[in-house]
Amino acid sequence: MTVETTSVRDLIRSRRTIFAFKPDPVPADLVEDLLEAAIWAPNHHFTEPWRFILVGEQTKRTLAESYRQIQLEKATAKDPDGAAECGEKGFQKLMSKPTIVVVSCVQDGDEQRRREDYAATCCAMQNVQLAAWETGVGVQWSTGALTRKAETYQLLDIDAETEYIIGFFYMGYAEKVPRTRRRPLDECLRRTA
Repeated sequence: MTVETTSVRDLIRSRRTIFAFKPDPVPADLVEDLLEAAIWAPNHHFTEPWRFILVGEQTKRTLAESYRQIQLEKATAKDPDGAAECGEKGFQKLMSKPTIVVVSCVQDGDEQRRREDYAATCCAMQNVQLAAWETGVGVQWSTGALTRKAETYQLLDIDAETEYIIGFFYMGYAEKVPRTRRRPLDECLRRTA
């Protein structure tokens, strides 16, 4: 799937978060090309705080096992009889993501700099999503308990004192493109004198 666009605005309007992927992984050279779009994001003082980890199959399986445990623990509190099934669904959900990229941000300086660097990394993430969509690659930006677990930081060799995981990019070719709508601008725009 390649998106037919005539402008950046068309690309912005047509991009969707993809939840269902075909099984084919995105080729590593294409992933690297898409991540290259990230480094052109605006960032105050040219701190370039973004970091990326392209996750291999063994690491993905370990992350999926960890996600299984998260889902199992969550379900045990609500429905002990269905907990194992819920854990298995969590495992399969993560394993169904063809390509995973971990996105993190260097945490350096005072609180203001950290805020600016977080914002810059989010801009970099949007660049990647738009570049991916243009080439027919769908992306889901995922956060949650897995991105905050100490075990995840250890597995990925990230020092939690100096780097913060913003989220995972699940990348692949869309099995289904969801429909969406946005509120009109007037509903979120304020004007001053």
